[in-house]
Order: sequence, then C-alpha cells, then structure tokens
Amino acid sequence: MADLPEVGVLLDAAVRALGGARRSGQVDMAEAVDAAVATEEHLVVQAGTGTGKSLGYLVPAVRHAMAHDTTVVVSTATLALQRQLIERDLPRLAAALAPLLPREPTFAILKGRRNYLCRHRLQSASDSEPDEAELFDPRALSSLGRQVKRLHEWAEETVTGDRDDLAPGVSDLAWRQVSVAANECIGAAACPFGGECFAEQARAEAGGVDVVVTNHALLAIDAMQGRHILPEHRVLMVDEAHELVDRVTSVATGALTERLVSTAAKRAARICDPEYTERLGEAAEGLGLMLTDGEPGRLDHLPDALAGAVAAVRDAAHGCVSALAPENKEDPEAVSARRRAQAALTEVHDTAVRVLESFEPPLRERRDVVWITKAPQYPPGLHVAPLAVGGLLRERLFGDRTTVLTSATLALGGSFGTLAMQWGLGRQSGDAAEAPTAPPPAAAEGAESGTAEAAAVSAAETGTAAETGAAGEPRWRALDVGSPFDHARSGILYVARHLPPPGRDGLDQRYLDEIAGLIEAAGGRALGLFSSMRAAGQAAEELRERLDVPILCQGDDSTGRLVEEFAADERCCLFGTLSLWQGVDVPGPSLQLVIVDRIPFPRPDDPLTSARQRAVGAQGGNGFMAVAATHAALLLAQGTGRLLRSMSDRGVVAVLDPRLATARYSSFLRASLPPYWGTTDPEVARAALRRLDAAAREPVEAGA
Repeated sequence: MADLPEVGVLLDAAVRALGGARRSGQVDMAEAVDAAVATEEHLVVQAGTGTGKSLGYLVPAVRHAMAHDTTVVVSTATLALQRQLIERDLPRLAAALAPLLPREPTFAILKGRRNYLCRHRLQSASDSEPDEAELFDPRALSSLGRQVKRLHEWAEETVTGDRDDLAPGVSDLAWRQVSVAANECIGAAACPFGGECFAEQARAEAGGVDVVVTNHALLAIDAMQGRHILPEHRVLMVDEAHELVDRVTSVATGALTERLVSTAAKRAARICDPEYTERLGEAAEGLGLMLTDGEPGRLDHLPDALAGAVAAVRDAAHGCVSALAPENKEDPEAVSARRRAQAALTEVHDTAVRVLESFEPPLRERRDVVWITKAPQYPPGLHVAPLAVGGLLRERLFGDRTTVLTSATLALGGSFGTLAMQWGLGRQSGDAAEAPTAPPPAAAEGAESGTAEAAAVSAAETGTAAETGAAGEPRWRALDVGSPFDHARSGILYVARHLPPPGRDGLDQRYLDEIAGLIEAAGGRALGLFSSMRAAGQAAEELRERLDVPILCQGDDSTGRLVEEFAADERCCLFGTLSLWQGVDVPGPSLQLVIVDRIPFPRPDDPLTSARQRAVGAQGGNGFMAVAATHAALLLAQGTGRLLRSMSDRGVVAVLDPRLATARYSSFLRASLPPYWGTTDPEVARAALRRLDAAAREPVEAGA
C-alpha cells in the first residue's frame, strides 16, 4: 500500500483548492467512507443538501484506488449528476489532489453499448429498412432519414460517439438505426470497425483509471446478467441510492408486444427458413389479438387463451433460434444480421417463458408480477417484473464488494431500515444502529396517532430484518451527517389543513385559490410540483388568466430550457410533475415557494405497487406503509428539498394536501422531510412570503 496522506488531509486540500469551506458533515462522511472501505463493511450515508457529498465519497475513493492500484466504480441515477462528476467535480478534484499524490488521479465514464454510435451499424443503416418502419407515415420516415444523415455527418467529427455529446439530439428510433445493444454486437475481433469502436474505446479507457463513473442501469446489467462490462472492482459508490431499487427493477422488467415479436420474426426472416418465421409472425398476431381483448391491469391468473398465445410465441421463437443459419464468420454483415436476429428472438422467448413460469407457484409464493398495459399512443403490452430486487442485490452487488450508498434522502420516517430492506441488506451491525431521528417541529402537532403507527411499522421492519439476518447477511452501518442548512430558521413547512382532501376530478377550486394567494404573496418565484400533468396543466391554464406573473408548464419546452428560463426570471413560476420533483436546482430568490398539490402516493391500481403491498401484507406486514407510504416519503422529501439549495436561501414549502397534518401516517411522512419550521396557518405562510418578496425587490428598487 502506497504511503499517502490521510483522507482528512486530502479533503482539506481539495476544499481549499475549490474555494469551499470545511463542513463537519462532509468530514464525517469522508472518514466513515474511508473506514468502511478499510473494514469491508457496507455503509449507508444520508448527506443533506449542502453537505458536499460528492467530495465526501470521491476523496476516499481516489485515495483507495491509488493506494491499492485498483479501480473504484461510482454509480449515479441521473445524467445530470453523471455529467457533473465527469465534467466538473472529478477534473477539479484531480487537479487539486495532484500535488499531494504520486500522480494526478485519472477517471473515465462508461455507459451501456447502446449509448455509443456503432460504425458498423452506421454503414449498414442506409442499406436496410428502418426498424418498425411500417408504423410511420412518409413524412416521419423522411424526418428519420434526415436524422440518420446527420448522424453520418456527426460520425466524422465526434471523438466519443456518445449520444449525450450530440446536440441537438435525435429521436430514439433514429438512434437505434446507428447503435446496437450488447447482445447484438458481433465483437471487435469480427467487426471491420473493431479498431475504431467507440464503445470499445470507452471500455478500454475505463480499464486502467482510478475512478469509473457509470449509471445504475449499467451497474444492474453488469451485476445481474454477468456481462462484465465494468472493470474489475472491489469498491462501489452508489450516489442517488434512493433510486437504486427502481432502476434495477426497470432493468429486470420484461415486455411482450405484437410489435416486438413481429420485429424478431422480420429480423430472422433473412437467415431462417420461412416456415419458422411465418409461424412466429402468426404467433405475434395471436398475441396482439389476445392483448387487445384483455383488460389492462395486474394478472393474478393467466387466462387460458392468453396463456396459449404466449406459449405459441415461446415455441415459435425457440423454433426460429434452432433454425438460424450457421454463423458465417467470414462475412461481417451476415454475422451482424444473425446476432441481431438471435438477440431479438432470445429476448422474446425468455420473456414468454418467464411470464408462463410466473403463474406456476401459488399466489403467495410468486416472485414476479405480470400485467397488461394499454395506452392511446402505444400498442397493448404484457409485462413481467420482480416483486422485489433485494435478494438479487444482496447476492450480486453486495456479496463480493464493499458498497457505499448515499443520498440526501435515505432515512424514511427517521429510519434507514425501510430502504435497507429493499436493498437486501437486512439488519444493521450491532454497534452501528442509528438512533431514530426526532420528528421535525411541524410533526409535533397532532402526531400521537401517527407516532403509534410509525412505531408499529418500525417493529414490523425489525421483525422482518431479523428473519433475513441469517449467516452470510451483509455487514453494514448507517450514518446521517445532517445538513449545514438551518432548515427551521430558513424554511417554513405550511400544510393547508383547512382544505378538503384532494379529489380525483382535477384540482378543486379551493386549491386553485390557495395557489393563487401564495403566488401573489411571493411575487411569483414558485415551483409547483403536481401529482399529474393534468393537474399541472389545469393550474397553469387557469392561473395564467388570474395572475400577473409568467407561468411556465412542463411540456411547453424541454425541461432543461424551462428550468433555465425559470431561474433567470425572479417573477416566473414553473409547474410540472415527476422530473421536477428531483431535477431542479435553483438557488437564490427565483425559488422561494415550493407548492405540492397532494401527497405523491403511487396510483392504487399500479400493478407492481399493488402486488408488492399485497406481498408485504401476506407476510404479516403493513403493505401500505412499507410500499405506498415509502414511495410517497421519498418523493415528498426530494420535492420539498428543492427549496433550500444554498446557505442564503429562504422560503416556504406549501403542501396543500391536509392529510399531511391529519392522517395516521402523517408523522412518518413528516419525519422523512427536512426539519422546516411548521405551521397550518395560511396567513403565517403568506406573510412570510410577502417579507421575502419585499427583501428580494429591495436591491432592484434601490438601484432604480
């Protein structure tokens, strides 16, 4: 092991070089990460906004990598953080630490193969029919041709071939004409462009660096499917860890549609006996008819007719795979066509098998959920997803490496246990059990019944964790390093207790009146977080006529441009839904009011959520608290966290849903939020907003 400065010394040097100030939470985090890596004990760290958590894990990661001549992998959920790490944080950190280390630290970014332009596919794109071309009219095909032509031109100038470096971007359909999935690639040795392959270049660059930045989806593929895309690593940093379960679930979800099956048949038609591909095409049509006739929603039992259609797809796909022509390694075009056909056939076959096998165990013992979807712009589909991914994560992710999981939102209801159970970590190490976080001031009012509910949930969690705490259970500890923000002095959590519970038929007029009054008091400066685009659109349309401030609505333009416009105009408001709950970082007087129309529970008819709730209930737990309330707590904590993004920020979070003050589960939700000062008095909230508006206007008025 190289003789390197301690983590604290490196962190202080990095903070000084970047013009920052020493933060106790950041120091605590860095030292805890360093200790966890040394003891090979998993670590869960909640680091509130303003902590500087990126440096908190990057500094010990760099030190470990250089000390042991190894690679540390950092995984994130969002493109924004991935770019921030690779384009800003790591370059600045490497330059800051270089004087104290034997050499300057190195880093690279690595994504799935589909994210890189494929030169071989690019060459053949103009010679083949575009995938799913029959779904598009001539004008759309003409647009597709223009986009592919632009990709040809871009290929001559790009250094990375990374789709994210293409600006402006192209449609998913256009990109599919010039890229391949990992199971479609013919391999660098067989490919005539193997020496110029962008994906291979990215992988080669990642092979010898200190830190590799990737995303949760690729991490899941690498761990679950054994692709070994990432370089060998024994230490993993998972940022935005609150999104890990959803991203892994997405990777582990399969789908069957008539289009997917018929596309597989068409790919195979060039290299397979027509007898087999025609049978698969007929099976695709049969599946489409059954799905069209079926009711959308979760399937607890597979109807015989649908089971027969799925079995027909399974058998026909298997027949096509068996009848594929032998691979002609002398002809790269033939190899590519065979690989693409085999990949599509295998996916269709394996998904069909999985659907059929999902119904074999008794209902209480099933591990997968199956459901039918129908939407106006999409063909009906059959989907299958795992009920839980904790077992997969425990076996494939935590079993052979040390993992640090961090986010600003991990302790739900004051406990790390909820997410730890979903990750498959089980019980905490005995000496590291965290003390439950006390409810914030806003939770004190009327919290007695909710506290009893939370205590019952906590007891249920403990019992479940004990059952998973057998030999071989991962060792882990948790740490909440807090936030440098004084939430109780800087922000108010206003719950509109006087309003009626939210309904299902759009926003109540009293909700619109409440929003209007708050925005008038704030002079604009509002981020509206709505539970649906319908509600956001309704509020934007009606309030544009009532208020003399600009109101932007998600969908009017790209989300990035809308956020930029919102940040640039202090009088502006921005309304939207899910991506705004987690993707907005606007410090300063442009954002002094966050409005939440209702507690963001998942839809009660959501197939996966309802199945997971039922599974928890079947084991004696509280399915609503373990699934729906946890989902709501995460989003609510993320959304309300948009308010304070810098030390000087001040403002109000207004939750219009009175259940946050009255329901039995309210204390669990409030204990998951930043500890703002709480009130249910609308005039207190409006008066605070008027003072903030006046203070924000003073420099402008003085200058005038």
